[in-house]
Amino acid sequence: MLFTKRFQSLLLLAIGMTVAISACKNDDEPTIDPLSITSINPTQAPVGASIVITGTSFNTTPASNTVVFSGNAAAQVTGASTTSLTVVVPATAQNGPISITSGGTTVQSPSTANFTLANRPVETLPNSITASRTLSANTIYALKGYVYVTNNAVLTIEAGTVIRGYNASQDPEAQNHSGTLIIDRGARLEAKGTAAAPIVFTSSQAAGARKYGDWGGVVLIGRAPSNQGTSRAFEGGIRGTFDATLNTPADNSGTLQYVRIEFPGVALSSTPNSEINGLTLYQVGSGTTLDHIQVSYSGDDAFEWFGGTVNAKYLVALRTFDDDFDTDYGFTGKVQFGVALRDPNVADQSGSEAFESDNFDPGVPITAGLPQTAPVFANMSAFAFNPGVPSIANTPGGSGAYRAAMHLRRNTKISIYNSVLTGFPEGLRLEGTTAGTLANVNDSSLDLQGIVLGNSEIPNSTTVVRGVGDITNAAAQAYFNTATRKNQIIGTDITALLLNAQNFNLTAPSFLPQAGSPLLVAGNAATGGKLADTFFTAAPYRGAFNTENWLAGWTNFDPQNTNYER
Repeated sequence: MLFTKRFQSLLLLAIGMTVAISACKNDDEPTIDPLSITSINPTQAPVGASIVITGTSFNTTPASNTVVFSGNAAAQVTGASTTSLTVVVPATAQNGPISITSGGTTVQSPSTANFTLANRPVETLPNSITASRTLSANTIYALKGYVYVTNNAVLTIEAGTVIRGYNASQDPEAQNHSGTLIIDRGARLEAKGTAAAPIVFTSSQAAGARKYGDWGGVVLIGRAPSNQGTSRAFEGGIRGTFDATLNTPADNSGTLQYVRIEFPGVALSSTPNSEINGLTLYQVGSGTTLDHIQVSYSGDDAFEWFGGTVNAKYLVALRTFDDDFDTDYGFTGKVQFGVALRDPNVADQSGSEAFESDNFDPGVPITAGLPQTAPVFANMSAFAFNPGVPSIANTPGGSGAYRAAMHLRRNTKISIYNSVLTGFPEGLRLEGTTAGTLANVNDSSLDLQGIVLGNSEIPNSTTVVRGVGDITNAAAQAYFNTATRKNQIIGTDITALLLNAQNFNLTAPSFLPQAGSPLLVAGNAATGGKLADTFFTAAPYRGAFNTENWLAGWTNFDPQNTNYER
C-alpha cells in the first residue's frame, strides 16, 4: 500500500515536471505569424508613385515577394522587410485589392485597404532651366514652347514620370514653338526609366484625339565632332549652331533608358530643314547612354543623328511619318537591335525610308568636312507592308509615298549588318558620284552584309536594288549580290522567313520569328570585321529578334488609347 502511494506521488511529480517543461518550451519558441496585409499607405496614388504595404511575414529580399495590383498588374518591389514592402504603382494598375505572394502563400488586401488610382497634379516646366532639378513621378509635367536646359544643369527624371508636350498655340513666349525639351551643350538629361516604369513623353491631347506632330520632341546637343563648320544653324529654329571645332568624342549628354516619345515631330516652318524629330541628336558624344527608347507617331523622323559618336541599343520606331533612322553630317556611332513598324497608309511626301544616310548637302564638295558619316548598324528590322495588303499611300486616301528601305547617298560610309527589311518599293537605293558613294562601296567603307530584302516588288515598284547618279543599277546589284556578303532578295513572298503571325499587327505586334526561321540560322549572318567591336553583343542572326522579346513591359503600341492622367 505504501509502495502504491509512493508510485502515485512519483507519477504525479513526473507529470507536473513534464507540464512545466512543456510550458517553458512553449514560452521560449517564437510564434510565426501567417502572411498578411494590414494596411496600404497611401491608399490612393498615381501610376509611378511609391506606396508602402504593411503586414507580416514578408520576405526581406524584394524580388522574393510578388505584388500584383488589380488588373493583373505586377509591381516592382523596391524595398522589403518582414513587416513592410515598398512598391511602385504599375502603369496598368486598376482600382481594387492588392495581392502578395511570398513563401508559396498568397494573400489579398482587406477591403478596408483597397487601392485607388489617383490623377497626378500637373506642373508647367519653365522655358529656361539653369539649375539642376528632379522631375517626380508623382507629377505630370507640361512642356510648352522651347524648354532649354543650360548652364551645365542636370535634369533628372524619375522612372514612371509623364511629360506632356503642347502644340505651338500654347507657347508661353508667343514664339509659335511646339513644346520641345532641349538639352544644351554641357547640360545633361538623366532619364532612367525601368521596364516596369518607363518614362513617357507624350501628347497633351486626350486619348483618341492624339496625332502626328502634337509637339516638338527631345533634343540633345553635345560637343562631339561633326563636319558642318561653325555657321550652320540647328534645324527647327533651335538656337545655336554646329561647331566643328569641338572634338570631345566621349562627351556626355546624359542617359535615356526605358523612355517612350509619342506623337512628336513637327515641321516648324516652310523653310527646308526646319523640322524637329522624335529624338534629335546634335554632336552627341559616346559618354551618353541610349537604350530601350521607343519613338511613336513622329511627324518627321523617329531618330536622327547629326554628327557625333553616341552609341545606342534597343530602339523602336512605330508608325513614323518620314524616316525611321536618319544619319547625317559625320555621325560615327554604333547601333544594335532596332525595329521599325510602319503604317502602310502613312508616309511623307518627300519619300519615307527606314534608313536615310548622308554625309553632306547637295553642292558641297565631297572633300569638305571630316569626319565622314560612318555609323555601324546591326540586327535591325523594318516592316512596311504586310504581304497581300496594298498601301494607299500616295493616293487621295493616303498622305505620301514610300521609297526605299535603305537610301544611302552623298558620300556616306554607313555599314548595316544582319538586318531584315521588307515592304518598301525599293530595298536599296545607292546614290552618288564615282569619287563619293561608289568609291565607298568599292573599298567596303560602306558595307552591307547579312541583309534580307523582302516583299519589295510591290505595285509601282521600280527595282529592288537600284543605282542613282554615277552608280548604275548593274553596279549596285553586283555589289549587293556578291555571295560573300550573304545578302538575300526574296521578292513578294516572304512566307519562307517564318515571321511571327502578329508581325504586322500595328497595335499589338510580336516580332519573334517562328522556330526554324532562316533568319535565326547563324551561318546566314555576317560576323567579324566591324562587328568585332566590343560594343556589339554577339548576335549571329538576321533582324532584331531571336527568342528574346526585349520589348516586353516598357513599350506601348497603342498610345492613342492610353490614359496618362494617372
